[in-house]
Amino acid sequence: MLWLGTAGASGMPLNGAWREVQPGDTPQSVLEAYRSDALKSFDPSVLRRFPRSNLGSWVVIATLPPWNGEKRVLTITPPPLGAITVVERGHDHPLAIEDFGPGLHGHGRLSWELPSTLAASTPILLRLEPSPMLSAPVQFQIQPWDDYMQQDALWLAFASACFATMLAMALMALCFAVMLCDVTYAWYAGYILCYALIQGIQTGFVFHPLQWQWLVGGIVMAGSAAVALSVAFASLFMLRFCEMQQYARLLRVPIMALAAGMIQLVLMRCSGVPLLIEVAQTLLNPLLMIGAVLLLVAAIVAAARGSRQAWFFLIGWTPLLLLTAATSAQANGALPRFDWLNDASLAGGAFEALVLSLGLADRALRLRRDRDMVRGLADHDALTHTLNRRGWSERASALLAAGSKRPVAMLFLDLDHFKLLNDHHGHHAGDRALVAVAATLGAELRPGDVFGRYGGEEFVALLDNTDAQEAMQVATRLCRRVYRLEIVIDNDSELLSISIGVAMRQDGDDLDALIERADHAMYDAKLAGRNRVCLHSAGVAPPPEGRHLRAVETRKSQR
Repeated sequence: MLWLGTAGASGMPLNGAWREVQPGDTPQSVLEAYRSDALKSFDPSVLRRFPRSNLGSWVVIATLPPWNGEKRVLTITPPPLGAITVVERGHDHPLAIEDFGPGLHGHGRLSWELPSTLAASTPILLRLEPSPMLSAPVQFQIQPWDDYMQQDALWLAFASACFATMLAMALMALCFAVMLCDVTYAWYAGYILCYALIQGIQTGFVFHPLQWQWLVGGIVMAGSAAVALSVAFASLFMLRFCEMQQYARLLRVPIMALAAGMIQLVLMRCSGVPLLIEVAQTLLNPLLMIGAVLLLVAAIVAAARGSRQAWFFLIGWTPLLLLTAATSAQANGALPRFDWLNDASLAGGAFEALVLSLGLADRALRLRRDRDMVRGLADHDALTHTLNRRGWSERASALLAAGSKRPVAMLFLDLDHFKLLNDHHGHHAGDRALVAVAATLGAELRPGDVFGRYGGEEFVALLDNTDAQEAMQVATRLCRRVYRLEIVIDNDSELLSISIGVAMRQDGDDLDALIERADHAMYDAKLAGRNRVCLHSAGVAPPPEGRHLRAVETRKSQR
């Protein structure tokens, strides 16, 4: 809730008056002019811009009756980048966002503790020092000490939570960028970090409580560079995150030009050449407006054309864009009572960081799902949906490498007379038979068994922790189950059957050697009459290569 900021403050009723500083002005003459109503009146509780060029401006703040002598604090919100001096009894008390000296330091505002010797009815004279920076609207409050401390603690907790959210999301993205080697996460992290720096400077959080004294004197340059870089990173992030190459290809060129232009502005701003610095500062705001509209339109186009991630970008980016437009209008004098916009921008940054992080998580899950789908298609047979030869070989090799103590059985399965089935009933009937046989074999095997289609009408199965007797029982059951499918292969009503060769793993076996022995045992089953199981004898060596090739040719002619 945004009452954590200035909108929820409980201040004393105030009267305000101001005028521009004139040559020869003294504090006494200004106060006399105030008492004679020669200054311009304004409401200190609403935001107002004061001229900061030339000599600056005088501001008088007075507490309206009834008065009391309780401890009070003067606050100026939001903290301006230019200096403000409190003139009290001939003494100057400078207030600045970059002040690290002793005294009261507010969080998200400038604060000055009113001396106990200062009567409550005494008007407070402020001099807004001249500054080349854009004058932002401010509001003034005088609060009782207890109310001030409570509001200060609430704002500090609120701002800390927002900055912690942004930094946590950015650091997480950087980790994923390194682990996944995906630059999309790096662009996101850069954008969020730059936005957090912008908010840290505007609210003074980087000075109090962070105490970043190294930024003293460089906040204008750092702020301008952070703004330009945030747009550049946002543009680069959007190109990849919203998949502009696929959904809005024509908009890629202007978005890339925007990113390159913003980086060029940063280089010009840091060049130290007065002319380049002036040109960069002049071009920054127009390019910001153009870039914001360009990214919004690009995201809308990509979302309309089907980009899922573009919706995440729109949900996170649009509220921040509206808040930026509102704060820009407020800087020009509009919306003076919307004093919560600065806190809303801080909360909007945390909200966007969370939304875009969810979008990145969704993108990562989608990419992983697509990768698993592609890998599944690459590892599985398109017809039977069992493992194909490559997928089966990978899993079987992994099982063999897992341990050498457990018995492992290899089953090589070949359908009998499958060519006759294709010749008599057509290849569609053959395909249906392969699907039915694969489903039957897979249902009979255990989930931990590695089963797949080796090629054509050949199937293979690797049975872990299975001895020879158990392997023969399993293979025999598989033979019976295939035969009971009652798939007719010719006009004589002969049924489709399967021959199975079984081989047990031996010391020093690799997968190829195990397949070779199981294939040889399957060939023995074919020669013995088909529709049966043969176990490869450990004492019988596989046939020589030439003999094996001739046997394979003979076997294929008999199928």
